[in-house]
Amino acid sequence: MAVPTSLSAGEIEELGEELDRLRAEFLASRGEDDARYIRRVITAQRGLEAGGRMMMFASLLPPAWLAGTAMLTLAKILENMEIGHNVLHGQWDWMCDPHINSTTWEWDFASPAAQWKYTHNYIHHTYTNVLGRDRDVGYGLLRVAPEQPWRPVHLAQPLYNLALAVVFEWGIALYDVEIDRTWRREKPLDETLNHLGDALRKAARQGRKDYVIFPLLAGPAFLPVLAGNLTANVARNIWAHTVIFCGHFPSGTRTFTEEEIEGESRAEWYLRQLLGSANISGPAALHLLSGNLSHQIEHHLFPDLPSNRYAQIAPRVRALCERFGLPYATGSLPRQTASVWGRILRLALPGPVRPATGEASPEPVIPARVP
Repeated sequence: MAVPTSLSAGEIEELGEELDRLRAEFLASRGEDDARYIRRVITAQRGLEAGGRMMMFASLLPPAWLAGTAMLTLAKILENMEIGHNVLHGQWDWMCDPHINSTTWEWDFASPAAQWKYTHNYIHHTYTNVLGRDRDVGYGLLRVAPEQPWRPVHLAQPLYNLALAVVFEWGIALYDVEIDRTWRREKPLDETLNHLGDALRKAARQGRKDYVIFPLLAGPAFLPVLAGNLTANVARNIWAHTVIFCGHFPSGTRTFTEEEIEGESRAEWYLRQLLGSANISGPAALHLLSGNLSHQIEHHLFPDLPSNRYAQIAPRVRALCERFGLPYATGSLPRQTASVWGRILRLALPGPVRPATGEASPEPVIPARVP
């Protein structure tokens, strides 16, 4: 069974062939310009972090604290979004640089890279938006699709989603341990305990670095540096949460059932990525700071292509959507953020809630597939 659309089976396969050709074209064109790009970003990120931490050592002076905290915040956003996320996807493995490789990179984030790669790169990107298979649909906490069963706890989901944004890195670290799967006896207890141990050790390293070592090195500026590090981490968490939710849960994206993906072909997998993802429009700075996840549609189609190429690929993907009569969900950051929060508020209530007249439905109606 395939995802229902107005396309015939032949048209779906034709779409898949077009996307395969597009991917092959960009894979073949990777080269020194791309390598220079990621090395420049890493150099800039490290400079911002070093400069920000040095500036905060003088943070008894308020301007120095503000400047240092801002620089460290930008450094952490770049490291997580444009560097860490994309390096761990294997986007730069073709460079054969042992220091910029998915097998060796450990990011400035509470979740251990190995655990995140399994839950994100494999589970999420294989089963994107499939209810019962993709645990990222609501992260086990939120009701973001009308088909998800309602429970009284969902009445509070606007509040605990806000709390999740503040502590996002710690929430993802716990989520990646998959304790809920162990509770349902889907994962061996000893494996879960090993993963929990790895997560706790990584969390301890993160906490030691930002909340003990650097504040102690600052001497009399201990408290301002501690506050600056905490501010930078919280700002990075809220930004990452916002970008990720805007790429997956605004109006115009849809979810799928396990029955719909039975016997799914590669072309049908492509189609599911198109229908289940959304982009954020904006300037080049937004794309850089979002890790180019502002091009979430292109990232879901081609997760192993270098992120700096998504802006070049996007117009061609959009043209294919227009040619095949498929939606291409995109909007500004304020619009997508408002859409996500509207969805979370609506689905906090019981029943298959639909939005008010004039708004796009959380689950767009798509005509039945023509055989």
